[in-house]
Amino acid sequence: MTTVLITGATSGIGAAFTHRFAGFGCALVLVARDEERLLKTAAELRSRYGVRVETLAADLVDPAQCRLVEERLAATEDPVDVLVNNAGSGLPAPFPHSPVDDEERMLDLLVRAPLRLTHAAVPGMTARKRGVILNVSSVAGLLPTGTYGAAKAWLTAFSESLRVDLAPHGVRVLALVPGFTRTEFQKRAGMDVSSLPEWAWLDAEKVVEQALKDLRRRRPVSITGLQYKAYAFAVRHVPRTVAARMARSRTPAK
Repeated sequence: MTTVLITGATSGIGAAFTHRFAGFGCALVLVARDEERLLKTAAELRSRYGVRVETLAADLVDPAQCRLVEERLAATEDPVDVLVNNAGSGLPAPFPHSPVDDEERMLDLLVRAPLRLTHAAVPGMTARKRGVILNVSSVAGLLPTGTYGAAKAWLTAFSESLRVDLAPHGVRVLALVPGFTRTEFQKRAGMDVSSLPEWAWLDAEKVVEQALKDLRRRRPVSITGLQYKAYAFAVRHVPRTVAARMARSRTPAK
């Protein structure tokens, strides 16, 4: 049986992944900060799909709690076959108008945590000659969009590099690069997105569906929606000064 570990598993894209993998009959290891919500989510998944669900209540910004998840990923008994690095957060104000401690916590969650979790998972996956790592990045990483975009740019580049390194060992790596997606992310980050047009929004389920299609096709990056595929094409071909102005006018984010 395939075992899937998902961070940020109780809402948004993470929750969409839990339902999709549970529907496949996979065993799940769910990671999130809110233990009450985590237990409720696990109970619902067991009842609906009849799958085995573990829970790990952990704040990945806390090194000690992050290590608990690392230990589960490194375990040789009931090993994890698929890692979904989805946990994330943003800030309402650009650098340097946010407190530096908040900036550092965001960086820890978006960069340090997936780095450490991936590092814990890879040895077992390569030894077994199979495994999947799905890193949820953002189209914000395609443009100069502050520290959030910089962190997501790192995650995309990390994923593409890791994909090349792990391919000979039977491990697949995919970077998900969604645009604005209907999740709790914007509200938690204090972002005002009331002016966004309807066409700009993606559904988390569609993001996950596209990601799994692109994983099967062995693509390095998954972008959902024609509007964001066009956006990604455009920003790769315009001068960086123009790209910077585009970023300041509206920054797509998951």
